[in-house]
Amino acid sequence: MNLIAFLLRSSGRLMAIAILTGFFSGASSAGLIALISWSLASNPLTAGRTLAIGFLGLVGIVLLTDMTARMSLIRLSQEAVFRLQLRLSRQILASELSHLEQLGASRLLATLTEDVLTISNAVFILPFLFINLAIVAGCFVYITWLSWQVLLIILGLFALAMGSCQVFLRRGRRMLALAREERDRLFQHFQTITDGVKELKLHYWRRQDFLQQDLRVTADQFRRYNTIGLSLYAVNESIGKFLFFFAIGLVLFFIPHIIAIDTRTLAGYVLTFTYLIGPMDNIVSKLPILSKADIALQNIDALGLLLNNRAEATVVPKAIDPVWKSLELTGVTHTYLSGQDETYFTLGPIDLTLKPGELVFIVGGNGSGKSTLAKLITGLYVPETGEICLNQQPITAENREWYRQHFSVVFADFHLFEQLLGFNNPELDRQAQAYLHLLQLDRKVTVESGKLSTTALSQGQRKRLALLTSYLEDRPIYLFDEWAADQDPVFKQLFYTQLLPQLRDRGKTVLVITHDDHYFHLADRMIKLNYGQIEFDHVQSHP
Repeated sequence: MNLIAFLLRSSGRLMAIAILTGFFSGASSAGLIALISWSLASNPLTAGRTLAIGFLGLVGIVLLTDMTARMSLIRLSQEAVFRLQLRLSRQILASELSHLEQLGASRLLATLTEDVLTISNAVFILPFLFINLAIVAGCFVYITWLSWQVLLIILGLFALAMGSCQVFLRRGRRMLALAREERDRLFQHFQTITDGVKELKLHYWRRQDFLQQDLRVTADQFRRYNTIGLSLYAVNESIGKFLFFFAIGLVLFFIPHIIAIDTRTLAGYVLTFTYLIGPMDNIVSKLPILSKADIALQNIDALGLLLNNRAEATVVPKAIDPVWKSLELTGVTHTYLSGQDETYFTLGPIDLTLKPGELVFIVGGNGSGKSTLAKLITGLYVPETGEICLNQQPITAENREWYRQHFSVVFADFHLFEQLLGFNNPELDRQAQAYLHLLQLDRKVTVESGKLSTTALSQGQRKRLALLTSYLEDRPIYLFDEWAADQDPVFKQLFYTQLLPQLRDRGKTVLVITHDDHYFHLADRMIKLNYGQIEFDHVQSHP
């Protein structure tokens, strides 16, 4: 039912067309069964021509309505999945970064891939499912027309069987839901394989423990729940087949002894039930797919609710102010769960003022809060207490998007796009090529129509490509998080002694998170963090 409601929300009109034409198709199919049954019991010499015309007419109606229903549902289902993918992506991008980090990349990835694919598979079979349901409904109408007493007996039998089958269906659905929960953990382990492959290959016993204690246990649970759930649905499907043959035997060998029934009616029943075996088998066999889709929709709705609860205001930001005077953090704090010892760590309260044309180094030990401070300064984290002001204008939910546009950032865990997105610049290729020459990448990478020829480079060279994007953005404030960590000694020196001072001399404020103490003397200002607090903040004098 969740799947039907999902499609109705997408397009009620197309859904109505599909259902209406589907039932016409089912009624016409039932009419064909009735006509075939009638022709078998009639004299072909007297009724053959009339029945042939009726047969051709019904075949034409079945063909037309079947095609219309299938095409309408295919169009509807693909449109619904398309909108779902975009909606989920927008919700994720609109949610607070700290909230996304708490949810975890594995859960988000599982929802975007596994759940959406499950729903896509389910909506793909819906056209065939609705056609089969319509055929079943039409056939039951024909059975009712033959003899309503026999129909009541058959319906009583089916009601008894469905009541007993509900036990299998409920437990099967519960097992599939548990399998879906294990899928999240399995995705997390798969991510560990891709992210930690070097560490796993270098340590044999770590690799074996991971395979046996983490991956194998989770995969085994996933397999067990799926096997039990699908087996219960298989039992239910087998019971359904048995019931059809039992119903045929009931009509042939039992009902004629308690109800007067002629040969024509008996033949009609047997022919109808025999024909119904195919559609009913198709319906029952698709129940596991529909159950998985229902569970996937519940997961997506639950995730969407979590994302919406921490959604940020989505407004088109106004133009940034390239001439600014001060950026102030007053009493700013942020608390998060430390991954090292599973304890809560609080950064702040931070009191900090930044000015244009400064080259500021942010230093401190691992876990001192440098990256968290960077995310607070750039507006990616929302302060739990305190206030951030740009030109004495407080940053709130309404203008945070505008505030973020003042920053160009290369984080330590940066992502490199294969295309230069977000630029409306006819000179983009020429400017990018000039920066590639400056960054000593022009022999490895070219730019054509904003697309990089390759990103398959060393980590240090990939960081230079990220720096290329920052140069092209040309924003008032730059922030680099351990940017030079992967550079060779020659380019590291170039970065500190030439590139950073050049940005500062252009009036940019440059914030650099670094451990390179050999270059600390080049900073205009040093800020040291220690256990979430600013230990010292002083301006350095240069000869």
